[in-house]
Amino acid sequence: MTKPSPKPGGAANDRTGRFVTQPNGHVTPLSPHMGVWRWHVTMAASILFRATIIAATVGVLFVVAWLGAMAFGPERYADFLILAGSPLGLFVGFGLTVVLFSFVLNGARHTYNDTGNGLTLGSANLLSNIAVWAPVPLAVLFWVVLFVAGRVSL
Repeated sequence: MTKPSPKPGGAANDRTGRFVTQPNGHVTPLSPHMGVWRWHVTMAASILFRATIIAATVGVLFVVAWLGAMAFGPERYADFLILAGSPLGLFVGFGLTVVLFSFVLNGARHTYNDTGNGLTLGSANLLSNIAVWAPVPLAVLFWVVLFVAGRVSL
């Protein structure tokens, strides 16, 4: 596929709609978007990594609530433990565990890529697939171990 180039008259003469005149007068191609690019697992890994950063930030609020409950005394801490042990609390805990594993796997993928490794198409796909799909089974395994060890119960 050849890249079209605008005519000397600028984006006004472009009938393909692929170019735009910027406020400074330069004619530039439109940025690619989902209508142009095929969906790919590396895109999903990148988007999920950003989502896990947001979710981890929300998770920090739960840590602050936990610390606040400890600071306000044994009664408030007991109330917090009851809430954390409820089905809703366990669901939030499971979700934060998925976020933690996703964050770790994506961070490891980025760190490995920063060394100049894993940049071929095959290895990028493999690492992205691991980062996208592995957090849920790892979190399930983690919580199964917690339940079997008696550290968590319903």
